[in-house]
This record gives sequence, structure tokens and C-alpha cells, in this order.
Amino acid sequence: MKQNILEDLKELTIYKDEPLEKYTFTKTGGPVDYLLFPKSTKELQKAILYANEHNIPWIVLGNASNLIVKDGGIRGFVFMLSELKEIKELRENTLYAEAGAKLIDLSYAAGHESLTGLEFACGIPGSVGGALFMNAGAYDHDISEVLESVDVLTPAGQLKTYSNSEMAFSYRHSFVQDSKDVILGGTFHLEKGNLAEIKEKMATLTNLRQLKQPLEYPSCGSVFKRPKGHYTGQLIQEAGLQGMIMGGAQISKKHAGFIINLGNATATDYLNLIHHIQEVIWEKFAVHLETEVRILGEDK
Repeated sequence: MKQNILEDLKELTIYKDEPLEKYTFTKTGGPVDYLLFPKSTKELQKAILYANEHNIPWIVLGNASNLIVKDGGIRGFVFMLSELKEIKELRENTLYAEAGAKLIDLSYAAGHESLTGLEFACGIPGSVGGALFMNAGAYDHDISEVLESVDVLTPAGQLKTYSNSEMAFSYRHSFVQDSKDVILGGTFHLEKGNLAEIKEKMATLTNLRQLKQPLEYPSCGSVFKRPKGHYTGQLIQEAGLQGMIMGGAQISKKHAGFIINLGNATATDYLNLIHHIQEVIWEKFAVHLETEVRILGEDK
């Protein structure tokens, strides 16, 4: 890999050989060669064009909530967009949020303006970019329902805007997962609502999440997609797997759809437990559990 990266991109915030366990919600993951925190679209664009020119692999991690980075880490560049976090009102009933903004913050910003449609997102810990990338959702709603358009950087470093329909949303999937575009931000059209009702709904959903999810431990959130006709947590419970421990990772006793870090888990522990769950559920119920969590990087 090119040796003078730090000098060539000295105006960017870059960390060399940075352990990703410091940033992932699982508190696991090996080092990345170069971790970059662009402060603007222009900085991100420059870094991508530089990487392309010098054949340096690169990837965007959002805020690293719904992913597992393997213990060998990631080669090349990783971009974290946490500095791109502006949320603003574009016009009546319409908000724009940069990719690095927290989805929870967008939900509360909408509520503050008495705008309804994003209450379901008040407990989803990911970034706006990550939510659009995977069409995040909860409580029978998802982000595609309120999206107007998405601004992206193409893999070649060009600016582009996609409409809702061009994003080709489906369950936990969007067009950009295949196109490899980098999401810069999204425009959301909402409806005027009753402030008291919005607050009450968000309080109810927040309370429900705290009761049902193991928020007191590091985790990657919901590990598996919901298989058609089944509930993942219920399948895992019926298979007698809830509470199982591998290394430092455990199937949560509070919610069987979550795998928690008891304190010393590695990414390998997570992956071993995921594969074991998939094997047992297939053997017992002939149901294939597909991971919702993104798995990236190299084995150690």
C-alpha cells in the first residue's frame, strides 16, 4: 500500500492501524489500516478519489452499530461519517439529515417539530446512512415509508441523488447495497401530527425497547432477519439455545434474537455462535436464518 498516505491526506483526520473494537457496538473487531473521519462531503470525495487512484480498498461503516468486524480487521481505508451529522428543515414537513446523524436524533428532531412518521425509529441506535443502507425498521415500520430522496457519492466519487423508488427498498435491503454508492444524507417527508401524541408514542416505544432488549450489554442489535412465517427469537428459544455462551459471547437471556458481549468476547466468538444457531435451527425446523448484521473484514 502507498506509504505516504498520512502526508498526502494530511488535512483529514486519520488514524493508522486503529483497533475497530473501540468503535463497534459489539466492542469487538481487529485493526483497520487507516480510519478516516471526513468533516465534509468534499473531504470524503477527495479521499475516495485518492483511494481509487492508488488502488486502495475502502468501505464505509456508518456508526458501526449493526455489524461485526472480524478479528483480523480491515485492509485499506474505513470511513466513519460521524462528523457529517447535520439535521435541518428543508421546507414545510420536510427534514434533511446527513448520513452520520443518529437516527434517534432525527426521530426526536421530527417530534420536536410535531412531525409524525419517525416515531418507530426513536430507539434504533444506527446512523441515518446505515438506516437507509439497510432500510432499517421496527414495530412494523421502516425508513423507506418516509424517505423522499437520498444523496450519494458513487464509487467513482461523483455526486448523485436517488428518488425513493430508485432506492428499490425491500426488507432490510436497498439498491445501494449492490451499487456500493456512499450515502451522504436523506430527505424525509413527514406529516403534521399532534405533539402530545407523538411524545406519548415515543415514550411507549422507548420503554418497550428497554424492557425487551439487553441494552446493558454491548451487542450488534438484531442478529438475524425475520424468516417468513416465524419469529427468530421464538425459534431460538424453542431450540433450547437461549442463554448459550461461546467464549465471551452469549445469546441474550432477555431477547434471544440478540447476542451480547459478556466482557471479553471476540468477533470469532460472535461468528461461532451465529453459525451454531443457524445449524441448529436448520436441523430442528428446516428454517434458514439469514444474518441481518453485516460481517466484514478478515480472519485473524
